[in-house]
Amino acid sequence: MDLCDIQQIQALLGRHGFRFSKSLGQNFLIESWVPQDIAQASGAGAGTGVLEIGPGIGPLTAELARRAQRVAAVELDRDLLPILAETLADFSNVAVIPGDVMKLDLAALVKEQFSGLTPLVCANLPYNITTPVLTLLLESGLFSSITVMIQKEVAQRICAGPGNKDYGAFSVLCQYYAQAELLFEVPRECFLPAPKVTSAVVRLIPRPAPECVRDQAFFFRVVRGAFGLRRKTLLNALGAAFSLDKETLRGCIQAAGLSPEVRGERLGIPEFARLADAIQAAL
Repeated sequence: MDLCDIQQIQALLGRHGFRFSKSLGQNFLIESWVPQDIAQASGAGAGTGVLEIGPGIGPLTAELARRAQRVAAVELDRDLLPILAETLADFSNVAVIPGDVMKLDLAALVKEQFSGLTPLVCANLPYNITTPVLTLLLESGLFSSITVMIQKEVAQRICAGPGNKDYGAFSVLCQYYAQAELLFEVPRECFLPAPKVTSAVVRLIPRPAPECVRDQAFFFRVVRGAFGLRRKTLLNALGAAFSLDKETLRGCIQAAGLSPEVRGERLGIPEFARLADAIQAAL
């Protein structure tokens, strides 16, 4: 079965009486090059176990199964389970796991499904869960790479550097944990039904936490504060986030080697780290 052929997809869904769910962000691929290229970019191969999130009817799952030693696909929509049982019947190295990935014990899943293998993530993520899922995956520290198709604008934010209009708190979070690279775009016409936005594939290679950050939780508190009032100067934005008077905050910003008039979008991880140290010392 060609899982990207629109006529075969419609026949498959018709047999199972399946209806698309807008709340679950369901858009199925209808161009075979897309799952092929995503699977290839993921690095799936012998000796790897791949976690997929939201397999849909399984076109990416099948491509991963042809490459990886083991695939565990987590699917929230139980109406898709009998469809996946049909489309993935020929792949003995695939386990479909019903449930919400945000509620699963990822460490236990990796241990159970990928013992002795290098764990990766490869998925076509529903747009409405991109940020929490990527945050969960990065913070888990369990995977050697994370390759996902997401909304193009989010991919651009993940990869944007200081000074870029797309740069924000989520950019800092992703780049704190990983090296991010936008690989290629996927037009909306590649999906059924077609979404309203263009998609893009991004690859995140986890790395050790930056040595310049002494207190991770406080560092991210400062980052969130700096972007909380995006159009304000750093002095004014941080004034709304911390119970310090303006003169003390001004001194902290200057102690970090920064101008109080600079905006948070201009700061990279080392600058945020120095700023976090100065503010923490003043509290």
